[in-house]
Amino acid sequence: MFQYIKRDTLGFTNIDPLQTAGLLTKAAKDALIEWGDGYSVCDYCNGALDLIKKPPIEEFVYKALPEFLGTDAARVMNGARESKFAVMNTLAREAAKSGSFDNYVIMDGWAHYSSKVAAECAGLDVVLTKKPEKEVLPEDFLTAIEAGIEERGKKPLLTLITYPDGNYGNLADVKKIAQISHEFDIPILLNGAYAIGRMPVSAKELGVDYVTGSGHKSMAASGPVGVLGVCGEEAAAQLFRKSVHNKVKEVELLGCTSRGAPIMTLMASFPEVVQRTQPENWEKEVALAQYFIKRLEDTGQFGLFGQQPHRHDVMFFEAPGFFKISEKIKRGRYFLYDELKEKKIHGIKPGLTKNFKMSTYGIGKEKLDYVADSFEEILKKYDEL
Repeated sequence: MFQYIKRDTLGFTNIDPLQTAGLLTKAAKDALIEWGDGYSVCDYCNGALDLIKKPPIEEFVYKALPEFLGTDAARVMNGARESKFAVMNTLAREAAKSGSFDNYVIMDGWAHYSSKVAAECAGLDVVLTKKPEKEVLPEDFLTAIEAGIEERGKKPLLTLITYPDGNYGNLADVKKIAQISHEFDIPILLNGAYAIGRMPVSAKELGVDYVTGSGHKSMAASGPVGVLGVCGEEAAAQLFRKSVHNKVKEVELLGCTSRGAPIMTLMASFPEVVQRTQPENWEKEVALAQYFIKRLEDTGQFGLFGQQPHRHDVMFFEAPGFFKISEKIKRGRYFLYDELKEKKIHGIKPGLTKNFKMSTYGIGKEKLDYVADSFEEILKKYDEL
């Protein structure tokens, strides 16, 4: 019963934000088969995974990845959440030596649960900025920092901005938020799980100290896998400190991180990921997202929550027409999932009708028109209810 379990969504038009930018390239699919046996790359390891020269993991980790992220150093991790924990745990350890920081992190109001869990695991309190109606504003961070210092008497260890937020795809003004954070001498971490691999991101250009990304969400890799970048030699030395028990193993990475299929698919897709994140290619994706939004809004049955004009492929719609139907038919709120499945469209969670999240990344105009047409056909099908 456990052998060869098929996915019933293969061949569907996929609009799931967790998957649109994580779909494997052909090169990655080949790598998955070639390197899918356990810790396959460990066959070539002399003690430090990131120093393997063939396959070229060392070149990828120490040259290609920092250049791509706009950082001074980088590592491949088991996911973005592990990356965030590594940063927070390191800062907590270092802060204990100085006494000038308190054990809390300030995050945007839309911060992902994994950011909060990473802080909790590192023994840190979480303070959120106010939850905005549309987007996180720089002044929200200023207010939160000043309030935190007044209440606790010390600065937070870190500020964290989610870019874009995973609910609505809103892109905050990271440069201004980073500037505010640095005015208080507080490092800032950018959680780019839905950015790195989809759009141009440079930590140095944005002014952030740390950046985390998700390979399986946004870099066309099989998961779990993520990336971590850091700016500054001192910060890198602290973050990637070596173990006293094994001089080649890095403590925050627990010696080794991603090995086998995840890191090899990440590397195999990397040339195409670099290409698709060029500014001109990202602008085409944004234009298609805006085109799709307009198509839906023109029906009068859909409303976009968040920034207008929208500047990302992740989007959140209110759909009162679908909700009205769900209240009157036997299948209830699961009708939309069933209707879309019949049309071979995957990605909107079962039970959602009143509002839903989706992504347009990499789908193309023809398939986006098909999705929009399908939404309209479903509404017309139940027009007389």
